[in-house]
Amino acid sequence: MELINEFRNGGIVMYPLLLGSIMALAIVIERAFCLRKKKVLVGEIVSAIAKIENAEDMKVAERICEANPGPFASIILVALKNPGLVIDELKEAILDQGRQEIRTLERGLVALETIAAAAPLLGLMGTVIGMIKVFNVISKQGIGQASVLSGGISEALITTVTGLAVGIPALVAYNFLTNKAESLVLDIEKYSSGLIRNIRVMRLAGVPSGPARGVSEASGCS
Repeated sequence: MELINEFRNGGIVMYPLLLGSIMALAIVIERAFCLRKKKVLVGEIVSAIAKIENAEDMKVAERICEANPGPFASIILVALKNPGLVIDELKEAILDQGRQEIRTLERGLVALETIAAAAPLLGLMGTVIGMIKVFNVISKQGIGQASVLSGGISEALITTVTGLAVGIPALVAYNFLTNKAESLVLDIEKYSSGLIRNIRVMRLAGVPSGPARGVSEASGCS
């Protein structure tokens, strides 16, 4: 009950701060779940692409990727479904798909960053509104109305504290999740490069990996 009263005393600025805190919490929970390393870098896919030595191994890896959809599987599938591309074209196709999948990994983080930056500013706006009320009271009634003055000061302090209470955790969470997403991207690049090396070794050894073709013939690879 006391918390509700404090919320009301904070004025209208408390409503966007409340909405921002709910959105930030939802984004943090959803991203923390989706950016788990075991969920993104599926162990079966990692193991399958490490064992690729011939075309049959590539088909097995392709089936495993299709059974475990996600950003990692989508990028690896580009290489598995286009083994006949020359290496440079294969790298470019993987990079194109990677750029698309990065957006999936970083989904919601821009909104979280916006909340982290906007919450303290909203708190500051509430402070200004509260102080304006205080000075209006002083200009009309003097400094003798202590209860009225305290209402404006209370509004100013509550919104400042609330803005910082929302903004600081949101900023910490944003930096943590961004670093986690970037770390996953680097891991995906590592495994993609390993797959390309395997394909190159197969070609040097004369092991067929797929029909040779140009990038223009590999529809749907980017």
